[in-house]
Amino acid sequence: MSEKLKVGILGGTGMVGQRFISLLENHPWFEVTTIAASPRSAGQTYEQAVGGRWKMDTPMPEAVKNIVVKNVNEVEKVAAEVDFVFSAVDMTKEEIKKIEEEYAKTETPVVSNNSAHRWTPDVPMVVPEINAGHMEVIEFQKKRLGTSRGFIAVKPNCSIQSYTPALTAWKEFGPYEVIVTTYQAISGAGKTFKDWPEMKGNIIPYIGGEEEKSEKEPLRIWGKIQDGVIVPDDSVKITSQCIRVPVLNGHTAAVFVKFKEHPTKEQLIEKLENYSGMAQKLDLPSAPKQFIRYLSEDDRPQVALDVNYENGMGVNIGRLREDSVYDWKFVGLSHNTVRGAAGGAVLCAELLKAQGYITKK
Repeated sequence: MSEKLKVGILGGTGMVGQRFISLLENHPWFEVTTIAASPRSAGQTYEQAVGGRWKMDTPMPEAVKNIVVKNVNEVEKVAAEVDFVFSAVDMTKEEIKKIEEEYAKTETPVVSNNSAHRWTPDVPMVVPEINAGHMEVIEFQKKRLGTSRGFIAVKPNCSIQSYTPALTAWKEFGPYEVIVTTYQAISGAGKTFKDWPEMKGNIIPYIGGEEEKSEKEPLRIWGKIQDGVIVPDDSVKITSQCIRVPVLNGHTAAVFVKFKEHPTKEQLIEKLENYSGMAQKLDLPSAPKQFIRYLSEDDRPQVALDVNYENGMGVNIGRLREDSVYDWKFVGLSHNTVRGAAGGAVLCAELLKAQGYITKK
């Protein structure tokens, strides 16, 4: 067995689970050794359990095809075989909360793509380039759970990745009021056009729960640890609309911002292009070399041209211009199932390993 950390994927047969498996193929630090899913998939090989539902552009990795899928509800059995798990289970919010805590209590770190624990006060919700320091709240969480190495960490909602990094880069200019409309890909709902033919040529102006996440989660990312919990920032007000559009991958955001200071366009672009964080400082394997890039062309960013920037882990910003009502407006684009989902969680796990929170059992 290699010296790589042994990884389990909870909910490995779904779209995000598949994305985890494709991203972890040949990962320098992590090796997928265990896959768990619903009882109906348990006992089959991964290839049999997925069947014709493989949704990635690249082929299923050979290394996982013959892994026998375990029942995700058999927590002790799954946890005994891994150093940590990624969670992409498809359950109710309460069921997810419960099962992720059960895994953590077996002394197995859980890095979750799910939203269930994003507002648990002592669970860090992290974009490694922005708030890597929030991982320190894990020590308080472990005291609550009664664990020595088990904990839960989560990544934020996919839609906020397309604009929160830019606002973070501009924090010194005092952004205080933001309007954002997101145009979200169908893979964010775990779908392809084959699954969801009614989305072809269609727009749906509603995505359940998405607007609250888009308005509130950036505030938690910008928050501070106080008395063992994360207290959200209250200096910025965000209002949003979230729209499902006929695009497979890539969430686009149209954003309007008011600032307390009066930055120039040149200052704003310079802050974007020079912004980096702990992921770059530590040279984590999945980290983009340049987190945010600014595109000066009038017709960029475009999903077709830009969604895979930095292997889908970078953020694209364009169309920055003065506004007649707000101060500045811009368009952002990020890959919703790479940076916004599995890739963001893999980067969090790399950060946790580098910080010493995830180790071999």
